[in-house]
Amino acid sequence: MSERQQPQEPERAVAGTGMGGGMDLAASEATTLEREPDHPDGAGPRDRPRSLWSDAWHDLRRNPVFIVSALVICFLVLIAIRPSLIAPGNPLQCDLAKAQDGPSAGHPFGFDGQGCDVYTRTVHGARASVTVGVCATLGVAVLGSALGALAGYFGGVWDAVLSRATDIFFAIPVVLGGLVLLSVVTSNTVWPVVGFMVLLGWPQISRIARGSVITAKQHDYVQAARALGASDSRILLRHIAPNAVAPVIVVATIALGTYIALEATLSYLGVGLKPPSVSWGIEISAASPYVRNAPHALLWPAGALAVTVLAFIMLGDAVRDALDPRLR
Repeated sequence: MSERQQPQEPERAVAGTGMGGGMDLAASEATTLEREPDHPDGAGPRDRPRSLWSDAWHDLRRNPVFIVSALVICFLVLIAIRPSLIAPGNPLQCDLAKAQDGPSAGHPFGFDGQGCDVYTRTVHGARASVTVGVCATLGVAVLGSALGALAGYFGGVWDAVLSRATDIFFAIPVVLGGLVLLSVVTSNTVWPVVGFMVLLGWPQISRIARGSVITAKQHDYVQAARALGASDSRILLRHIAPNAVAPVIVVATIALGTYIALEATLSYLGVGLKPPSVSWGIEISAASPYVRNAPHALLWPAGALAVTVLAFIMLGDAVRDALDPRLR
């Protein structure tokens, strides 16, 4: 058989096996190995791995508990900022001739014992309750995180003093402390109540921040930053704080609902917000004597309070699940 009639031998290529040897492959197969693999899920080889926060946001967007609670909270914040959007009436305008009347046209929640529109007062009551909860949470988170971070990072005398101070504040009953401290306050604003909550609420956040900082400062990246000459403030703010703030955020989110409930409790007892301020605690307190004759005056503000507290607790649980890798 002549050379022209001999079958053509496919072009061969040698691919390294990674163990010092070679593997004889056809050219088409070698070309296939050289091509980058397909990524049908859209994650290419150059994509960076997600950080803790981006990974948490990725999980939260797919969590129905987070979506429902976030929508409820956004609605509450909206009506707290602009209650007139859905309740254009005046919450202080009352008519004794309609006292304890049930629902009617234009007044879907009926009237309370003073003839005030329950719907209007329930909507406007969201402003005081949400303001107290948000401001108290921010104050507690800032003060507790700062003190806890300093004690956990420096240790020594700082840590000993903070530990004894938190023990003292933990020994004070919250409701009893509110009855004693707020009974002498005559202001009708939310700030005395906010100040009381910050005063007694910071130890919990402080201990959590202290433990997180103690754990974070043992990591290698902190030791490397210290070896390179980074200052204590830079290490705390740039290296430790971003990795120790997650537990503080979770606890603060759950505590926000607790502070709203605490404000309602203190207002119900007569030492929190006082008339003519409008809040859910004041409404529940005013409707309690007429609960048999006009239960609607009690159920609507109490229901609004329960939904709000539940929404913040559900939000905190969802954030905790997203930020804690051990729960995945």
